Amino acid sequence: MTVPLLFLMAPTGGAPGGGGLTVLLLQIAGIGLVFYFFIIRPQAQARKQHEALLAGLKKGDEITTSGGIVGRVKDIKDDRITIESGTSTLVVERGLTHAGLVLNARARETCWPKIVSWLKDTL
Repeated sequence: MTVPLLFLMAPTGGAPGGGGLTVLLLQIAGIGLVFYFFIIRPQAQARKQHEALLAGLKKGDEITTSGGIVGRVKDIKDDRITIESGTSTLVVERGLTHAGLVLNARARETCWPKIVSWLKDTL
């Protein structure tokens, strides 16, 4: 891995410092790869997961809105969700629910015991 890089960094036979452009292009490409793998790709994956969770919403799911209101889904229409929180009923746009906190009874039954057993094992 380092040998090809050393060849690219070695001075050329002609003018001194002639390999500077090659090194500069490699550095720019490296920065581009870092941006792609650490910023762009994870954000796209999170967006896909968020959309999948919003598409899987159904009546009775517990959700948290982006404003922090916690409630149960009462009704789902095209792009609006009716949430029952305590004694009040809210109508929220689908994109304003925080899908990372969507919990239904089935998820709690399957995930919570795994989390508890993992905590017992690690602590």
